Amino acid sequence: MEYKDYYKTLGVARNADEKEIKRAFRKLAQQYHPDRNPNDPEAERKFKEVNEANTVLSDPEKRSKYDRFGAQWEQYSRAGGRPEDFNWGGFGGGNTRTMTPEEMEALFGGGDFSSFFESLFGGGMGAGGMGGRGMGGRGMGGSARYPRGGDPFAAARSRNQEVTVSVTLTEAFQGATRTLESSDGTRIQANIPRGVRSGSKVRMRGAGGQGDILLKVEVLPDRQFERTGDDLRVKVPVDLYTALLGGEATVPTMEQSVVLTIPAGTQNGRTFRLRGLGMPDLKHPDQRGDLLAEVEVALPTNLSDAEKQLFTQLRALRNQ
Repeated sequence: MEYKDYYKTLGVARNADEKEIKRAFRKLAQQYHPDRNPNDPEAERKFKEVNEANTVLSDPEKRSKYDRFGAQWEQYSRAGGRPEDFNWGGFGGGNTRTMTPEEMEALFGGGDFSSFFESLFGGGMGAGGMGGRGMGGRGMGGSARYPRGGDPFAAARSRNQEVTVSVTLTEAFQGATRTLESSDGTRIQANIPRGVRSGSKVRMRGAGGQGDILLKVEVLPDRQFERTGDDLRVKVPVDLYTALLGGEATVPTMEQSVVLTIPAGTQNGRTFRLRGLGMPDLKHPDQRGDLLAEVEVALPTNLSDAEKQLFTQLRALRNQ
């Protein structure tokens, strides 16, 4: 079992704050997202590593336990100790008994996580251990321990399980689905509605066995569109002559391109509001925000001698 340095995975310092961690995760998740890297096993592996690191470091409780126990496990391993002999349960104290796989699934949920993650958060920490649920393939193996006489399902009843899922802006516009798989092979399809924003939570009632599952949505940055609420902003290249004399420019939208009339004398940076071409409203999907088209005047390059002469004449005329 290999020690996982989650800080190194996200490329942040150990004292990184919540904003730094979120910014690093979003950048890497966008880079390695399966939609951007189809049929690329290495990108899929890195995406899972980034998701696992964020699952721990974005949660204050998990991060605290990782900082404490993870470092001690690394020291133990480097000193020559066998990973399987490390006493994770020794941190909890008190009388314990082994949980069954069914109890563990109800308490912690399944997850596509490394054996290091499972050892750290799946054993010896009692019923307050995780409270979250991962996505994807294999379930959490092994056994966990909790105080004798306690209720193994208490945590699942008392709080919802939460899963962070990443979607592209296109998926947020169109709506998407995600398939969750528990350790017993049960598949649950989650529908992500149109118009979701980063931080939106989708509740799946009763899907967690003894409680609900909350899907916390993270919308990845888009290379073309910048989102503010339900409005989108996009830069529209316009050549100098169209900006000076007027004309038309093609504006991309989330569905299809539209033609924008450019008035003569349009300045660089001028923004045109195209109503109803933004993102759907989460509560009212038939209503949409606006698209803000920002003109980006492109100056001509590699001018010929004749063109330089004409521009020189134009400048002289303007200065008369």
